[in-house]
Amino acid sequence: MRRTVYEAELRRLQAELVKVQEWVRVEGIRLVVVFEGRDAAGKGSAIKRITEHLNPRVARIAALPAPTGRERTQWYFQRYAAHLPAAGEIVLFDRSWYNRAGVEHVMGFCTPEEHHRFLRQCPQFERMLVDDGVLLRKYWFSVGDAEQERRFRRRLDDPMRRWKLSPVDVDSITRWEDYSRAKDEMFVHTDTTECPWYVVDSDDKRRARLNTIAHLLSTLPYYEVEPPDFHLPARPTPTGYRRTDRALQTYVPDHAASLG
Repeated sequence: MRRTVYEAELRRLQAELVKVQEWVRVEGIRLVVVFEGRDAAGKGSAIKRITEHLNPRVARIAALPAPTGRERTQWYFQRYAAHLPAAGEIVLFDRSWYNRAGVEHVMGFCTPEEHHRFLRQCPQFERMLVDDGVLLRKYWFSVGDAEQERRFRRRLDDPMRRWKLSPVDVDSITRWEDYSRAKDEMFVHTDTTECPWYVVDSDDKRRARLNTIAHLLSTLPYYEVEPPDFHLPARPTPTGYRRTDRALQTYVPDHAASLG
């Protein structure tokens, strides 16, 4: 996809997302969007484009770290429930409770009993959210093995992306089929009528971002909220105030001037 086409459509879709934000705020909607998929599938970059022009007081990202010792003793869904939205809020989960069905299960971070309990309880948990009025959308970003490896190699060579690689990411290359089986089993149990999975082909990141945003918009009955009618007042007549002498304050050095 040509960059000019991509950027023009992205801007149009982002303008619609701003309308969604205002609709959520005015109507007191609670919107949850779950982003899952393999490592380097493009979840983070899609989330970044969605939130780029939104108010962080309305739309926030939940990207939870590894659970603490105390959290490991809680009901599994408990720490995720604490991040669910209140009225007028949007929460985008950059990975979610589905960690248990994927990386925790494949890497042995949970027991088989805990994994089976999750697959049984997850549809019930999500059904409770929907029954309570929460709008829940779930996206699975599907990336091919060759493209995933290419993205991993780019991260290795790029100091700006190097931090994205972890031992678990690297290990996922040798566990490709294990993750595939885990994903298939997860879908069997959690791709429900109330909370279906939507699969995003993410080998092409630009297409994936546009397709995800366009689909999300198509699932929401939002409308354009009439903005308040603001008028900038005229500046009052000066009364003699004088700015503080620059020599009395510490200014940031003009690094930009050194660039020529």
